[in-house]
Amino acid sequence: MTKLSNEYIEEVVKACRPFASRGSVVDHIPGLDQSHLTDLGVTIVTLDGDVFSAGEDHNDFSFQSISKVILLLMALEDFGKDIVFQKVGMEPTDDFFNSISNLEDYEGQKPYNPLINSGAIATASMIKGSSTEERFKRCLDFIRKITENKKISMNEAVYESEVKNGARNKALAYFMESTGVLSSQESDDALDLYHRINSIDINSLALAKMGCFLSNHGRLIGSKKQLISPEHVRTVKAIMLSSGMYNESGSFGVEVGFPLKSGVSGSIVGSVPGQMGIGIIGPAINKKGNSEAGGEALRILSRDLKLNIFHDSNVKNLDIK
Repeated sequence: MTKLSNEYIEEVVKACRPFASRGSVVDHIPGLDQSHLTDLGVTIVTLDGDVFSAGEDHNDFSFQSISKVILLLMALEDFGKDIVFQKVGMEPTDDFFNSISNLEDYEGQKPYNPLINSGAIATASMIKGSSTEERFKRCLDFIRKITENKKISMNEAVYESEVKNGARNKALAYFMESTGVLSSQESDDALDLYHRINSIDINSLALAKMGCFLSNHGRLIGSKKQLISPEHVRTVKAIMLSSGMYNESGSFGVEVGFPLKSGVSGSIVGSVPGQMGIGIIGPAINKKGNSEAGGEALRILSRDLKLNIFHDSNVKNLDIK
């Protein structure tokens, strides 16, 4: 099996950069433009605390849809699985992440799952706090804790852009208000929290530590303190596996084979149960919202390091806690 090292990660980055030409960089996120097309940063943090990294691994980028994992973790911890999944489903969808039509199709007109835009807005309404500011502070403090980075903060320019370009998300929130999934008070507050958490700046190391937190059953590396219930972490990882890469989740499940979540900034967080967390930034995304170079890097890493949880040799490493 391939030995994990910085040199190996550098080889992966070099091999995968050319795949960025298949995609394009979104034009509405401040700080990102076509000059970042071939950027690619890959960081791996093992559960032993070892860090392996290469490429544009120190570039900051906005959280975007990876925030949905945080919202789901916190909603589950605040209210429990039974209540959360009364408001949002847990089924994959073959429609786009910002689809309105699937709200009309699914039972009870609730979102298919928490990892599409409508589902994340719904889970954002279930974060405890007396105000949006207090709920956001809870989310930010949690992100800082699990990434072990107290400097992580919201990018005001990105937040303003999210609000300015948020007509589609408003439509999703107001449609859910019209069907009773959200109340009139919940819709505006949840939408604002969703825009705020999407606008948090992060890097590939922080994402890899977030992936490690999930791989370690809701605990920091070297700690026995349970920050999130292992049951809730299992639920989140299962939904990441089935729905975390939008309507490419099936192919990533087959070709990569461990829980993932992507964002339109080109970011990806990966969690290999019992082994490691992976953080990737590759701003050139395809039409389905996933990083082209980052996706190829995941395929290579999974193949070379035998990370697919369905591989026979990994049965002993499956998360059964």
